[in-house]
Amino acid sequence: MTNNFVVSYSYTLPFDRLTRKSRLASGWKLSGITRFATGFPVTLNEQDDNSLLGTGTSGIGGDVDVPNFTPGSLNRTNPRSGLPYFNTALFSTEALGQFGDANRRFFHGPGLNNFDMALVKDLRLTETKSFKFRAEWFNIFNHAQFQTPNGDINSGAFGLVTGANAARIGQLAVKFYF
Repeated sequence: MTNNFVVSYSYTLPFDRLTRKSRLASGWKLSGITRFATGFPVTLNEQDDNSLLGTGTSGIGGDVDVPNFTPGSLNRTNPRSGLPYFNTALFSTEALGQFGDANRRFFHGPGLNNFDMALVKDLRLTETKSFKFRAEWFNIFNHAQFQTPNGDINSGAFGLVTGANAARIGQLAVKFYF
């Protein structure tokens, strides 16, 4: 990834200041991890061995061939549209016995925008015994985290984003310390 910004934070919520001191109002914390990043590079390849190197079409030594690239604007689109993420008309298969001229990884797929958060409550019962209540959410705002578009020019899905990471997930936990 070219750019990757990650910040983690923890904040003690001031509920006990709003009301008189009580065990119910004190001990609340909000914490999280937020990440903004460029997407992974799109790997361009051509699985037809038009270069006649005899490297096969997949596996060890395969995927050597790359398509030809005509300079122009990639015009990235929203992956939700169902259209190719980039302008696939700029790419063509290589001529028989020739190498393609496209760089293998020269642009990135959709970026990441993710918020993971937790709400924690510590409840002290005695000097040696306490409870910890924890509610956690991963991708709390349910923002779609699209995967990298298909870079194989010979596949029927060249340029298409065909998957996304998990949607919002939540979990609850209780711990008893003694």
